[in-house]
Parts: sequence; C-alpha cells; structure tokens
Amino acid sequence: MAKKIKENELIKADEHLKSVAVIMDGNGRWAKKRLLPRTAGHKAGAANVEKMLMTFREMGVHHVTIYAFSTENWKRPREEVEALMELTFTYLQDVVMKKIEAGENFRVHFLGDKSALPERLRAKCVEVEGLNPDSDYICNVALNYGGRAEIVHAANEAIKAGHTEITEEILTRYMYTSESPDPDLIIRTGGDFRISNFLLWQCAYSEIVVTDTLFPDFDRDAINDAVKEFYSRKRRFGGVEEEK
Repeated sequence: MAKKIKENELIKADEHLKSVAVIMDGNGRWAKKRLLPRTAGHKAGAANVEKMLMTFREMGVHHVTIYAFSTENWKRPREEVEALMELTFTYLQDVVMKKIEAGENFRVHFLGDKSALPERLRAKCVEVEGLNPDSDYICNVALNYGGRAEIVHAANEAIKAGHTEITEEILTRYMYTSESPDPDLIIRTGGDFRISNFLLWQCAYSEIVVTDTLFPDFDRDAINDAVKEFYSRKRRFGGVEEEK
C-alpha cells in the first residue's frame, strides 16, 4: 500500500482509505494543562471537529466516524454530562445545520441509542439526520454509543426481522454503520492504547494509529502525519504478502 508522499503536502486519499474513525481523547487533559475547567476542553474539542472534518474532506475521505459520547461516559460528574449534552445540541444547531442550509454537501448519521438523550437533543438529532439525505459525504457521530451494545442491538433487530440463523452479513446489515464501510483507519488522540468499546465489530482489520496529540490540538499537520503512518503500513488481511 506504499504511496508516494511529497514533503508537507496534504495526502490525497485513494481506494485504500475510504473510511476513517477518530477517538477524540484528551479534551480534559488539554484544559487541565491550561488550568481551565474540563468543560473548556470540551468546547475547544468541539471547535476542532469542524476543522478536522474539513481536512478529511479535502483529502477525499467520504466517511468519517467520530466518538462523541460513549455509553460509559454517563459515569462522569452530572455537571460535565449536562454540559456535554448542551454543547452537542448547540453545535448541531449553530454549526452543522447552518452549514448544511448554506449548501455544504455532507450529511450526519448518529450511531447509538438516542432514547437516553435529553428530549430536545434527541429531536435535534432526528432533524439533522433528515438533512442532505443524498450526500455521499457522511459524518457518523457516535453518541451514547457502545460497541458491545451495538452488536446486541443488531442481533435483536435481526431476530425481530425474522432471521432464524444469523450470519456475519446479516449482522452487518443491522449495525448502526450499515451505510458506511468499515473504517480503514482508526485514530486515537491523547496517547492511550485502547479501543474503548468503539466499533468493535467494524474494526476487525482497521489500522490503528495512536498520537500523543490531545484532540483540541489535533490539527491539519497531525492528521496528515496519522494518514502518512497509515500509508506506510502493509495490510494483508490475514494473508501473506506475495513475493516479488
């Protein structure tokens, strides 16, 4: 999968990089380093999401999945959870909807159980999902999402649909990500080497790149470095590289 890359040039994605997923970690530590409350870190992270998505779009990546709020994040202090819910609502209303209404060609799909979200955020998610239904640039937002819960949900949906024997193909059909290919690349910011219950079914052969960069600082150069690392890998999908 070697790709010729010029110095300081933004990498252009090809058929090997159709889908990227990002675990956006480090907002709290970013704030702590600056003696700010954790909520300030989350606001800085939210402001960086738009820049990151625009960079991936400029690269030519059509599917980007971001980990916004996990099923485990409810364990955080109530004030922080409430602030995250409010921040998500505001971002969808003031940034996402305005961009789509202004003609930006992308659509948003939410992964996870929306039933546990605050009522007005749940309604906003439904509203946003109805915009730009035909766009082939998709941003998947994992919100109240857990990989194990998704697999259980898909299995139950398959059973409800009348399937008596579940295959990999059937289960994939009922995953939240059924409209997107499995991620070729998963990037985790913040330096931790774990998957954190994210896209457990879909990540079977994803390349994983971990960067120490905290998410609010995950800029164009850091994104380019992560993609450059992806293109340096040899993906064999369980096979053996042919001898030349």
